[in-house]
Formats: sequence, C-alpha cells, structure tokens
Amino acid sequence: MEWKLKAFDEMTIDELYSILRERVDIFVVEQQCPYRELDNFDQTSYHIYACDGKEIAAYARILPAGTAYQELSIGRVLVKESYRGRGLAAELMTRALEFIREELKVETVRLQAQEYLLNFYGSFGFEKISEVYMDEGIPHADMLLKFE
Repeated sequence: MEWKLKAFDEMTIDELYSILRERVDIFVVEQQCPYRELDNFDQTSYHIYACDGKEIAAYARILPAGTAYQELSIGRVLVKESYRGRGLAAELMTRALEFIREELKVETVRLQAQEYLLNFYGSFGFEKISEVYMDEGIPHADMLLKFE
C-alpha cells in the first residue's frame, strides 16, 4: 500500500478521476444518497489517500479553515468496501492528523461525522459539539478536535 498526500494541482488526472469515482461510488451509490458530490472545495484542499497499484483503497480530504467551516476540517473520509476491516481508516486518520498538526501547525480540526462513526472519531480525540441532525437523509453530528 502506498500513501500519498497531495494538493489538488499536484494530482494526476488519473489519480483525481479514481478518487472522484470512489467518492461517488461510496457516498452517492452505496449510501443511496443523491447529492452534489463535486462542491468546488477540492481545488483548495489537500488529498490524502492509499493506493494499491492504481486503485484507491482509502481517502480523505483536508479543507483549509474558512472553506467548509471556520476551522480546518477533514471530510469525504472513505475506505473502499474491498479494503475495509484492515485498519486503513485508522491509519488514514492518524496520517491526516499528523500532517495537520506537524506540517500545517493547526491546533483545531472539525469534521461532520455520520452518527455510527462518532466513537471511531472520538478515539482520535474528537468531541461531539452538536446534536445529531439529518444531512442528505443520513444522521450526522459535528465534532471538534483540539490538539494539546
């Protein structure tokens, strides 16, 4: 498994296409949630992903503060179905948070978590800061992490 972290303009067309395909396959098709996946946030974000050959196994997007939220945020976190159960989600989050803390020097990170993943994100120190609400028909809550 090869891990990559790139700004939008550093990705190849093939990498970008593979990432967008996986995001649509999971967030639109698998979760049966027809919504506008392409939101114009990708161009200013960092993209962290694991590749198995040319296949995207895991992915997350790191959005600068002031993009989706006042704080820097992590979004579009996914692990392709055939790679689930191997610890890739935890490794993905660990790598993303290390980059945010050590390279970007950011102290606060926000994310919007699907309700069933609250404990997963909580294991990294994220705390729930909102009640559960419906977003595109899926229960979510906002979470915040403050590095010490």
